[in-house]
Amino acid sequence: MTSIKCAFCHGTGHDPFGLLSELSTCQVCSGKGEVRIKSPVTKCAFCGGRGIQPHTTSCLHCIACGGKGSVTVVEPSEQCPICKGSGIYPRRPHPMPCHLCKGQGIIPKRGD
Repeated sequence: MTSIKCAFCHGTGHDPFGLLSELSTCQVCSGKGEVRIKSPVTKCAFCGGRGIQPHTTSCLHCIACGGKGSVTVVEPSEQCPICKGSGIYPRRPHPMPCHLCKGQGIIPKRGD
């Protein structure tokens, strides 16, 4: 496990959108400013490492990485053949996480 700065609140520990109050804590890191994630990690392809649900006007955490901005890499891994590493399912009118890689852009490498 490794600790990384919370992408959703940018490490402040506060709700970045102040939905309930300017003093409310971040829903992802519970006010700590950092989150723990199993190593090795890579930037979330779906949200681009921002931790915020992309392609919407909502103030929600990313459904692919849970707001952490990073995802655990299962090694060995390879680029997702469906989304080509973007994390976005290509055949939808509104961007959704790829169903094969779950928005991560990578999948465990298949045996030869």
